[in-house]
Amino acid sequence: MKTPNFQPRSIYVTLSVIMIGLVVLLYAALATYQLQVNKRRMLAQAADTFERVGREVLGSIEGELRPARTTTQLLARTPLLADGEPAQRLAELPLLAGALQANPSLAAVYGGTAEGSFLLLRRLDNDETRRQVQAPAAAAYLLQSVDRRGRDEVLGRYRFYAADLSLLQTDERADYDFDPRVRPWFELALERHDGGVVQTAPYLFFTTNDVGLTLAAAQGRAVAAVDVSLRALSETLARQRITPSSELMIVDAHGAVLASSHPRPAGNARRLPTVEELGVPVLQQLWNAVRQSPAAALAPIIEVEDREWVVRMEALPDAAAPGGSTGLRLAIAAPRDELQADALRSRRVSLAITIGILLLMLPLVHWAANLVSKPLKQLSQEAETIRRFDFSGPDPARSVIWEVDQLAMSMTHMKQSLQRFLEISSALSAERHFPTLLDRILEETITASQATGGALHLLSPDGTLLEPAALRLRDAVGDIGLLQAWRVDDANDASAAVRALHSEQTVEVDLDWNNPQHMAVYGNVFDRLQTSHFHLLALPLKNRRNELVGTLSLSFESPGGRRGKLAPARVAFVEALSGTAAVAIDNQQLLRAQKDLLESFIRLVAGAIDAKSPYTGSHCQRVPELTKMLARAACDAKTGPFADFQLDEDQWEALHIASWLHDCGKVTTPEFVVDKATKLETIYDRIHEIRTRFEVLKRDATIARYEQALDPATIERARQDLAPVHARLDDDFAFVAGCNVGSEFMAPEKVERLREIGARRWLRTLDRRLGVSHQERRRMDAAPDSPLPAEETLLSDRPEHVLERPRGELPPSHGGFTVRQPEHLYDRGELYNLSIERGTLTEEERYKINDHIVQTIRMLEELPFPRHLRRVPEIAGGHHERMDGKGYPRGLTAEQMSIEARMMAIADVFEALTADDRPYKNGKTLSEAVAIMVRMSEGGHIDPALFDLFLRSGVYLDYAKRFMRPEQMDEVSLAPSPA
Repeated sequence: MKTPNFQPRSIYVTLSVIMIGLVVLLYAALATYQLQVNKRRMLAQAADTFERVGREVLGSIEGELRPARTTTQLLARTPLLADGEPAQRLAELPLLAGALQANPSLAAVYGGTAEGSFLLLRRLDNDETRRQVQAPAAAAYLLQSVDRRGRDEVLGRYRFYAADLSLLQTDERADYDFDPRVRPWFELALERHDGGVVQTAPYLFFTTNDVGLTLAAAQGRAVAAVDVSLRALSETLARQRITPSSELMIVDAHGAVLASSHPRPAGNARRLPTVEELGVPVLQQLWNAVRQSPAAALAPIIEVEDREWVVRMEALPDAAAPGGSTGLRLAIAAPRDELQADALRSRRVSLAITIGILLLMLPLVHWAANLVSKPLKQLSQEAETIRRFDFSGPDPARSVIWEVDQLAMSMTHMKQSLQRFLEISSALSAERHFPTLLDRILEETITASQATGGALHLLSPDGTLLEPAALRLRDAVGDIGLLQAWRVDDANDASAAVRALHSEQTVEVDLDWNNPQHMAVYGNVFDRLQTSHFHLLALPLKNRRNELVGTLSLSFESPGGRRGKLAPARVAFVEALSGTAAVAIDNQQLLRAQKDLLESFIRLVAGAIDAKSPYTGSHCQRVPELTKMLARAACDAKTGPFADFQLDEDQWEALHIASWLHDCGKVTTPEFVVDKATKLETIYDRIHEIRTRFEVLKRDATIARYEQALDPATIERARQDLAPVHARLDDDFAFVAGCNVGSEFMAPEKVERLREIGARRWLRTLDRRLGVSHQERRRMDAAPDSPLPAEETLLSDRPEHVLERPRGELPPSHGGFTVRQPEHLYDRGELYNLSIERGTLTEEERYKINDHIVQTIRMLEELPFPRHLRRVPEIAGGHHERMDGKGYPRGLTAEQMSIEARMMAIADVFEALTADDRPYKNGKTLSEAVAIMVRMSEGGHIDPALFDLFLRSGVYLDYAKRFMRPEQMDEVSLAPSPA
């Protein structure tokens, strides 16, 4: 059973995905491994490269500073720092210019004395520098000097020289008052007493705005110094880019950038740019990481703006002081994708190769997947057709794959077994005749198991015998006389069936005619099979409740005297068939039991209806017989309108049930209505009340006369006077009593006389509401009573005589009935009942009588009849309909009624006319009944064709011989049958 969210996958897709997935998984594993190896290799190569770059940068710095240190030491020993006139120091100008020319990284050479004098030679190698110092266009050098002649006399000059050191211009600069004594390089050099070279921290040169540092050396109280430009350092970093996008910078401990491979940003010209101002995100993140955790190990890879960078930052050592540090750091960052460009290119090539392999593998994958999936798909389709119980297709094809081939063979065997089982089950289910079913079970089982013969034994109702039920042994088909019944109380009986019954297991035995015990039990079987030995298989038959119902025995050949058991597969197959057979037998036995129970219940209901009222006699038992007699006559007719009429087994059963239950609705009709013999009779006959009243009238009249004359003569005379009165009263009572019988038609003059008699008045002195039921008292309270003594009429229709119809009673229209329903349930009025024109029933009582057929239909329609009995309500409920549509309860015409319903109408009328066990009437003779029914046939009451068949076939006479008294069977003259 599928779960709501379960989505199965195709085996073709599954196999294809598995095979392709394995290749992809292998590639992914190799790619992952190669990626990790490439990463480690890349990090190692990056570390080596970064280390090399660091050495080269450090070497570049040292390459700039080493000659500058030498120049500084030489300048410190020249007359440049000697005391004297400025002219004497100017003599050293060629030496200074030579120092600048020898070392391009020197931006200026200068010196200062303790008195504050200062001399500086600067190279002017570009127009921007010349513009800043306002030099002539041809100027190549600028000599800046400050001479102090006392405390307040300061002379500052700018001298501009050409390349050949010829003086081009001298400017007096009164505002030029540079005091070397307050500069860091001057102070550092004086503090070092050994005359060694000192080095300042990098800074921006005031004049050229270049990044550089100062080297200085003291000689006595004078200091010589050079400015070393680090402009070439940025160029060196730019050249050291190991990838196109890599970034390098040299930064001091405060985050000021001395040099970088990135152009210096425009900003404050008087200080070094910071890392943040440099505008390189990766360098900024790297610097922040170092600044926040200077002692922590730096991650080799960081991610910036969705790009991975391999980074490194290390301190630059001071070459002038081994083991010392300059406080500068070299930061290097390179994109990982560029560092691993070759590896990524290799990975792309590998991916392309893998895709190529996959594409080349697709036909192979398709072939391999189809090799497995196609037969499995066919098997799946075959299983689906089997699930739909469609066995018409060919058997599944064989496969080169062993497991699939075994599955195909198993599917074929399963299909054949299921088909055979279903065919047998269908055949057994379709058979409804029990003896034929048993023979069919045996035939199918023998054919399916390839047995030579077989027998069925069923347990007797008391469970003491195994009685033969069916036999098939070559030419002895159906001759169960060849078998004997076996007692089941002996577990050691030689019969294999008895042993199977006791053990409740399959019993196999080899039988030989040389064995006297075998011959005693199976001698007839040896003769019929014409063999000296055979193999016998006996199986117990169990129903759904695991109860034993009988045994099945099958015989198999054992040619050449071979002994041994049957193949387990064949035994299992026979056991499965025996289970189906047991269920089929059990179903039929249950069905027979249910039908017997239904038949008994039907007869019980019909008998109860007849027993309920002796006036109906055996009506419910005779009508079914007469109906079936007429139906058999119709089936036997070879000519006429019923030549093609036939009833199958189901239709006979429906007719049987319908005829027995045609009056079942009478159980709802009160006995005092069904049995009403006189007009005033209810639960008791009220004529006795009226008789009493007449007696009272007579007595009143006598008393009245006695009161008038007390002497004998007077009394005698009074008696003579009373004689006519008594005679009139007697006559009136006789008339009323005759009206109550209802044997004659109540003409209008009789009704008028009845009313005149009923109008006579009598004196009532007792309260008539004393001792009555609460229901009758409630009806009496509906009308006011006269005070006592009260005069009342002899006959009356009082309000308490009327019984209202119960609430909730379904009207006839509910269900399509056309019977008119009276307003009241009953009207027991004395004049109303005595004035009935024909018979003894009022309109309300006749409706109650007729209502039995409505109740019959409603009761039968409520029963869950099986399909073949669905017409029972229609057949049973139509016997009071007329062919002209004037009958009841639905007013059907002949065309709207079934033939069986019309047959029952004739049977009902004929039985009612001829029945001689009704207290309220005598049975008609044959001639009288036929004459009445002829008129009914001509008047559209009954079916003329069926009535003609009823007469011509002699059904009426056959019925008369069985159910009528001899004195009723007179001669009947039949008119010639119409052509």
